[in-house]
Amino acid sequence: MNSPSSLFVRSKGKRKKKIIVPLPRRPRRRLPLRLLPDFARRLRRSPESRSAVVLLFPPHTHRLRVQLNPRPHVRSAPGCMSCLLQQDQDEEMLVPDQEVVEGPQPMEDSASTVENEQVPETSTSRFTWTIENFSKLNQKKLYSEVFAVGGYKWQVLVFPSGNGVESLSMYLNVADANMLPHGWSKFALFSLAVINQFDSKLSLRKEAAHHFSIRESDWGFTSFMHLGELNDPSKGYIVNDQCVIEAEVAVRRVVDYWNYDSKKETGYVGLKNQGATCYMNSLLQTLYHIPYFRKHSDNSVSTKELTKSFGWDSVDSFLQHDVQELNRVLCEKLENKMKGTTVEGTIQKLFEGHHMNYIECVNVDYKSTRKESFYDLALDVKGCSDVYASFDKYVEVERLEGDNKYHSEKHGLQDAKKGMLFIDFPPVLQLQLKRFEYDFVRDTMVKINDRYEFPLQLDLDKDDGKYLSPEADRRVRNLYTLHSILVHNGGGHGGHYYAFIRPALSDVWYKFDDERVTKEGMKRVLEEQYGGEEELPHTNPGLNTTPLRFTKHSNAYMLVYIRESDKEKVLCGLDENDIPEHLKTRLRKENEEREYKKKEKAEAHMFAALKVARDSDFAEQIGKHIYFDLVDYDNIRSFRAPKSLTLSQAKDELSKDFGIPVQSQRFWLWAKRLNKTYRPLRPLTLQEESFSIGQLIDPSNKSLNSELKLFLEVALGQENHPIAVPPKTKDNILIFFKLYDPEKEELRYVGRLFLEASGKPADILHKLQEMAGFQSDEDIELYEEVRFEPSVMCVHIDINDSFLSSQLEDGDIICYQKRCSPEKLDHYRHADVPSFFEYIQNRQVVHFRLLEKPKEDDFTLELSKRFTYDDVVEKVAHQLGLDDPSKLRLTQHQPYSQIPKTHYIKYRGLDHLTDMLRHANQMCDILYYEILDIPLPVLQDLITLRVAFYHAKNNEVSSHSIRLPKGSTIFELIEDIKSKVELSYSDAEFRIFEVYKNKISKVYQPTEQIYSVNEQIGLLCVEEVPEEEKNVGARDRLVPVYHFKKDKQCIDIHGEPRFILIRDGEALSNVKVRIQNKFQVSDEQFAKWKFVYIAHNRVNGEYFQDSDVVLSRFQKDVYGPWEQCLGVEHERLDFTPKRPCLPHQVLLLRLRY
Repeated sequence: MNSPSSLFVRSKGKRKKKIIVPLPRRPRRRLPLRLLPDFARRLRRSPESRSAVVLLFPPHTHRLRVQLNPRPHVRSAPGCMSCLLQQDQDEEMLVPDQEVVEGPQPMEDSASTVENEQVPETSTSRFTWTIENFSKLNQKKLYSEVFAVGGYKWQVLVFPSGNGVESLSMYLNVADANMLPHGWSKFALFSLAVINQFDSKLSLRKEAAHHFSIRESDWGFTSFMHLGELNDPSKGYIVNDQCVIEAEVAVRRVVDYWNYDSKKETGYVGLKNQGATCYMNSLLQTLYHIPYFRKHSDNSVSTKELTKSFGWDSVDSFLQHDVQELNRVLCEKLENKMKGTTVEGTIQKLFEGHHMNYIECVNVDYKSTRKESFYDLALDVKGCSDVYASFDKYVEVERLEGDNKYHSEKHGLQDAKKGMLFIDFPPVLQLQLKRFEYDFVRDTMVKINDRYEFPLQLDLDKDDGKYLSPEADRRVRNLYTLHSILVHNGGGHGGHYYAFIRPALSDVWYKFDDERVTKEGMKRVLEEQYGGEEELPHTNPGLNTTPLRFTKHSNAYMLVYIRESDKEKVLCGLDENDIPEHLKTRLRKENEEREYKKKEKAEAHMFAALKVARDSDFAEQIGKHIYFDLVDYDNIRSFRAPKSLTLSQAKDELSKDFGIPVQSQRFWLWAKRLNKTYRPLRPLTLQEESFSIGQLIDPSNKSLNSELKLFLEVALGQENHPIAVPPKTKDNILIFFKLYDPEKEELRYVGRLFLEASGKPADILHKLQEMAGFQSDEDIELYEEVRFEPSVMCVHIDINDSFLSSQLEDGDIICYQKRCSPEKLDHYRHADVPSFFEYIQNRQVVHFRLLEKPKEDDFTLELSKRFTYDDVVEKVAHQLGLDDPSKLRLTQHQPYSQIPKTHYIKYRGLDHLTDMLRHANQMCDILYYEILDIPLPVLQDLITLRVAFYHAKNNEVSSHSIRLPKGSTIFELIEDIKSKVELSYSDAEFRIFEVYKNKISKVYQPTEQIYSVNEQIGLLCVEEVPEEEKNVGARDRLVPVYHFKKDKQCIDIHGEPRFILIRDGEALSNVKVRIQNKFQVSDEQFAKWKFVYIAHNRVNGEYFQDSDVVLSRFQKDVYGPWEQCLGVEHERLDFTPKRPCLPHQVLLLRLRY
């Protein structure tokens, strides 16, 4: 149906390049969108492939003009970091075939052309893929067969040996993405899993969510699981050389908001996102829709001015800030601005409440109280089912007893009750939900996505005012109505904020998502923001129809309630008189500016930017701002000229402006050459000077921002007085000259000459000497500046060859210098023009930072991008005064999060400095360094472990750094530890186990390889086995002991888990003696501990009595070896007073290869 037609690619000032693309026979005004990908692929193969393409479609023709403009440097703006949705940073996400980076990253640095919004309609499917002969695979990447979800085809993509990491890499991929229509986009929730074939409960599964598009067609996990763990035959992930992969995918239909008008649909407008300021936009919308706040605020600024007032620069705008942090900063700034004005105290009246902290002695008559104010309350989410449960926890009474007694100045140590009660609540109650917490084991922030409910009406007088202090005014009715909900969608290291607001407290809710405002239903506002999990029915018949479960990463983060009795005051009406005069003036000016810009835009097609470069511009820029070519037109004065103005008329105007007679002016057109240099091409003819500016503009540049760039040649006579321009013949060529000084390493523009093409450089040496200020007998060398991209080309010119034979033409540049004597060649860093240009082209200033202080520059070095790894470390070592450069270890910079990458640069692992500074498609100028105690090549063959050692007799804990060869076993780890500690017994035995989330996740056997220790899991512990736990009987059992606090049906595990050996038939009373000794707990505290059997994180049965046989409730390992434990219920207490605290570094096990 289609016949091949031609697309002509026109490069300015040069010939067209023909590219064959099939086009329909019938002429169209538009190129079919489905042909664009094929056209783009063909274009990328052309020499102009590094240029952006704009298609201009003349009617009734198959020949399309393609404008090639230099593509601007593209940087991935994090925006709202919405690309980080649903994923914590510890689960690295990356599309294949790119450099490994931390955190989720898109394939290309641009957003989809279609903006999308999730809607409930969902298609789901589960796909299982069995990979045979896994150990024999030699492909770098492997695709599964295609499966369909949501009407589109999908695949699982696996890198069996890792995508640049020592982990299995796995992604969900859109099959045949290049065949999809332009603008295609689908939102999918998905999970990928490696099935454990011994016990399916031990399968490793990770979840993610992503807007898939043609540009971002694959998404998943670069570090899915460590290869050592995957390939360990005892683990059960690979059995009979088969690996079973499972994918669960839920695809949601997307709505196109391309032409959506928020003002028209809802009557409200949104706020533009500065880069990652969605957190601020959502808060500002919430505050704006509290009329009392708006009415009494005495200043109003744009979001850019607002962030600037906080001391946040443009970089901070692209970093996520916490909403609670912003709220407090904003209130503080407003309070300061309001001081001394008629509205002073408004913030306090609206948001300020008071609570009373108290400590009351039990046995003596003494009570200490302290009144404090608050603007918001931070409520616990973890372990709480709803807002009321959080308030219960907030006012919970803490007992100060035993070693934790209260010290009273009058009465000494006393048993006491410590707590907090509210004196009064504010009219507008802001509740910050503690959805984030720091995980000390993983050394990272994690998000709590537990289900947490909040009511439309909140009664804080419930249960006879149990939250109120005796001093509270009981006449005030503390009944609140929900006004707005701030939502966070994402993980612990990023995400997107938006707000649900009902401005009039009616049944109508609005969603404010940056620029977009939409009406939303009650279910979307409440039920879907509680968090927890959602269960999606299986929509693919004939397959495993077990429902798919996904964590809800979108949930409430901040709630705003308005007290019913203050509703009319807070939601007061506003009229024009309430608007401050300075705001009216400002709005009037903004409207005037908007109208001016609107008019300017409407008339833009009638005007052009006339940019005229002169010799003075060359002299000012060359050697200071630029070194290659002649001028940077971005720094040239621009004249806004009507396109109807003729050049002759423009010459008259420029004559007045520049003070140059019209007869001394000659204008030259510029051309971008195929080698990407930009040079004067030819002078305008007399006929062309009668043309209008619009006629002279390159036809391929007839955009609204069209420009006419010219070089103004000024004819000068004696003493540089302007004279009439002499005629130019065909044999005349215009050559420009630059002078290089190797001693000063300076380059400058010295002028231009008209030369006879048949002449020789030798004929003009005296003129060049004069232009440079050299003696007449000074020997000089000449070079032609040919190009600088992709590499520098600067050719030596033989002074006895003619300009014609040297292929010199109009607009070419000759650089010259004094001839260097042989003895001076080694004296100069860059002895000639080519070496100087190489230096300029490749020089790079690098900021070096000590890895321990990643926010502070330690020093800077000017290096060459072509430096090898050895060159770089040698320069750094010299700067640091380090004799052995091999003891340096460098780490790359992560520009998105502004932190070091997690993986350091291996010894000679990257070839050149450019490789070290490149992150995906972006270049940065920061490197981190460490000084090692042994050479890096030696260290790379070792594994460094941080280990906590538990002494058997005194139960003290010590921290140790262990280095062993990669092929070592756990037995060799034990032997190394034995040489570093004082053992309790000469024949001591050891247990080595891993702790993750306060539970024992694995016990290591002496024969296991140490590379099987998973660096992402947790704390590695080595414990001496006490004498009483040796000689294990056949029916005795080693049981983990976990500390927990019970909250309704959930248990909150905390503290340090340990093993205890329980003998067959042994009663709890005997076991308790050993537990108390192992944890070094006082009698008073230990008396409060309660013991119960826990299986798979659930309390099973009644609490143990002292006479109960403990092992009677334990079963065979139906849940996995360490999922049954003896649970100890008690409050979170520091019950280790006799042991030194572990250093912070020990809390996270780090393996650096």
